[in-house]
Amino acid sequence: MDLASPISTVVPSLDGPVLLVLAAAEEGLSGRQVHKLAGSGSVAGVRLVLQRLAATGLVHADDLGNSLLYRLNRKHLLAPVVEQLANLRRTLLTRLADEIGLWSVAPVHASVYGAIARGDGDLDSDLDLLLIRPDDCDLEDARWTAQVGRLMQSVVDLTGNAAHIFELSHSELAGHLSTDAILNDWAEPSVRLVGVPLDHLEVVLSR
Repeated sequence: MDLASPISTVVPSLDGPVLLVLAAAEEGLSGRQVHKLAGSGSVAGVRLVLQRLAATGLVHADDLGNSLLYRLNRKHLLAPVVEQLANLRRTLLTRLADEIGLWSVAPVHASVYGAIARGDGDLDSDLDLLLIRPDDCDLEDARWTAQVGRLMQSVVDLTGNAAHIFELSHSELAGHLSTDAILNDWAEPSVRLVGVPLDHLEVVLSR
């Protein structure tokens, strides 16, 4: 899955970015506004997509005299599908959080970072996860390794992308926090899935 634009998995054309913009908009947008927000194609190309989508009824085109404002027709049968596709990243993070939340050995912290957190990357990008296990759980603990292995397979099943997991114990975290490059990679930005927020752990460990 393209981590920067998950919708492109099923809508690889310019229609994908256009639909993403319309799904997120609460008010009508001009062709130029849609083009600017989509960040793809040309203004003319975006307008052709909007006209084609309007012809299907999926998009409404409101004539304001000097311009047309486009908006997703949320009553259309396909509108829920478009909204679901637009929210694939959020759905993925929820699914991962739900799985980790059921672990028999709960992590102190779990988050995603890298391309999936930044909203960039491509089809070949790994999905990066940080797992901090409790100090009473050894790295070779069979329960821990089994659930981490299942998580890695879930990432592949859900996205087609490989999972890159960096894991360490709670006490080991202190040593890594002194390395700016690693800290920035985790925290700028990262999205917490479960457990104690990373910045709270930093405060505790710095005392």
